[in-house]
Amino acid sequence: MEKKPHSVRRELLPREVPSISLALLLAAVLLLNALLYLYLNKFSSSLGRVETDSGLCPFGHFKFGAVKNCSPWLSCEAINREVRKVKCVGEGAVKKVFLSEWKEKKVVLSQLTNSELKEDFLHGLKMLKALQSKHVVRLLGYCEQQFTILTEYHPLGSLRGLNETLHIPKYKGMNTWHRRLMLAIDYVSVIRYLHSSPLGTLVMCDSNDLDKVLSQYLLTSDFHVLVNDLDALPLVNRSAGRLVKCGHRELQGEFVAPEQRWPYGEDVPFEDDLMPPYDEKTDIWKIPDVSNFFLGHVEGSDIVRLHLFDIHAACKKEDPAERPSAQEVLDTYRKVLTLLIREAAMPGTREML
Repeated sequence: MEKKPHSVRRELLPREVPSISLALLLAAVLLLNALLYLYLNKFSSSLGRVETDSGLCPFGHFKFGAVKNCSPWLSCEAINREVRKVKCVGEGAVKKVFLSEWKEKKVVLSQLTNSELKEDFLHGLKMLKALQSKHVVRLLGYCEQQFTILTEYHPLGSLRGLNETLHIPKYKGMNTWHRRLMLAIDYVSVIRYLHSSPLGTLVMCDSNDLDKVLSQYLLTSDFHVLVNDLDALPLVNRSAGRLVKCGHRELQGEFVAPEQRWPYGEDVPFEDDLMPPYDEKTDIWKIPDVSNFFLGHVEGSDIVRLHLFDIHAACKKEDPAERPSAQEVLDTYRKVLTLLIREAAMPGTREML
């Protein structure tokens, strides 16, 4: 029998090796895609946390912690009998806030401090009752006669302390562009909820500077954002021709929207009656500044800012009618997060193929 030349075997090898490499590469891509699919599914579920109210109790009831059953909001009598103040942890123009205890659980007791602002206090209570959802701090009870509100306690406090919290060793693992962008998504989700609330379109008026905005929101232990202070939430009703004004004093600075500033120049003294009203697009103007705070200066945050550049430029349009809705901003944020997660999971795959 005639022997086959060795050159035939050598010719087959170069063709076989690339085929094996390509098969391995395709298998790796499929595996990455599967892992990415599972991750995004998990991410979508976490977003669902703030979109659905399946864990909420019927109106007038609450539950928190490991408790499964819903309890009625605590009455004046129950608050006076069962709630014990521990210490004062904050005071604003309207109310004083006390860390308190109820049935060995930490809670927050808020009490009116200025009787001239009782209408603001009662408005905040009305909003808190009507807007109970995954976006809003949980109401545990209230006493209108004594101007007292009882809410759930969140040990990480307001968003003003976010950067300090992220430098605590326990939470340093959270200090990533991904987690920070998710907090920004939570924040925009709250704005979207207020703009399409069960009561109608509500404007977040306690937002004249960044520090004031951050003080209105809480950071939960599982790193989500809740709105906490609802004392200044006027209603926009376009069909009835009702717009809003955030207070009766002149607002200044680049943080507030252009339509919130006195339009008649320095030569004309400010008069509240002459100040034109405006709508919820003032909240949209402020989103880029608040999100910039959320993103911070961690690795990858500048890439996120680059992807958000166009939507943020749209938020800063001088004409409020040209700004996007909160839903449009939220949709863009989510798309950017999904895109960046995909790119992080499969870097360079396209070039390899």
